[in-house]
Amino acid sequence: MRAQFVMSEIGVGLRRNLTMTFAVVISVALSLALFGGSLLMREQVTRMKGYWYDKVNISIYLCNKNDAQEGGAGLGGTACAKGAVTAEQKQQIETDLKKMDLVKTVYYESADEAYKHYKEQYGHTALASTITPDQMQESFRVKLKDPEKYKVITTAFAGRDGVYTVDDQRKEIDDLFRILRYLNFAALGIMLIMLIVALLLIVNTVRVSAFSRRRETGIMRLVGASSFYIQVPFIMEAAVAGLIGAGFACVMLASGQYFVIDHGVALRDKIQLINFMGWGSVLTKLPLVLAIGVLMPSMAAFLALRKYLKV
Repeated sequence: MRAQFVMSEIGVGLRRNLTMTFAVVISVALSLALFGGSLLMREQVTRMKGYWYDKVNISIYLCNKNDAQEGGAGLGGTACAKGAVTAEQKQQIETDLKKMDLVKTVYYESADEAYKHYKEQYGHTALASTITPDQMQESFRVKLKDPEKYKVITTAFAGRDGVYTVDDQRKEIDDLFRILRYLNFAALGIMLIMLIVALLLIVNTVRVSAFSRRRETGIMRLVGASSFYIQVPFIMEAAVAGLIGAGFACVMLASGQYFVIDHGVALRDKIQLINFMGWGSVLTKLPLVLAIGVLMPSMAAFLALRKYLKV
């Protein structure tokens, strides 16, 4: 097979169906950009989970005198109805925590320390002036080796005598991750729609191209050309259009990293609480985007030709 002939046929096909080729390039670019963005978002969520879950503590708040005077009402249930936490109860809770294999560290915070931290964070508010140290609760701050097993601590200590409530900070960030997952699913859904549109455009473009050149392909068949020889230019046209679209998708992904994360909007500097991905994560996705950009149109064209190319 002469490469010059194949290349000339590819150029003829792309120029002859320029409008549809342009539509294929745009749809492939958008669908693959969404695909790459979905992969990056999933990796970002995983990275954020690892970053934040490692910093999550479980707080076991102990009953104070005010809780006992309220008769155990509220989060403490009937546990605080028996009175404020005793020294023996605190010692037993701490001992049981340290015996648990999943517990990494245990830190005790007194009422005075809790009051000091509260004043540092909310001292500028009007409510802060009405709070006194005796209203603050003692607590144990527990860091787990595996934050996913926080329910073990909740089950073991919630409702104990002297325990007001068990608060897991992990719950506070789970809602954020749930929203991010929904956004990722939405991006995947849009990507699938765009992918279907791109495939339909590719199939239709190949059909039109094959029909417009039916006389040439008929002559090639008469002189003994094989089906594969006839099909290659059409498949290559689709592959080239897909590769161009994938190239645009790579540019969009790289531009998003550069202008949104690193520079321009510069989210990395403005939102320092988030451990954003670096260029390594982006660059590892680009070869996959390019490969799909070539293989997907090629396979679509091959299947379309088997059904629609009549010579």
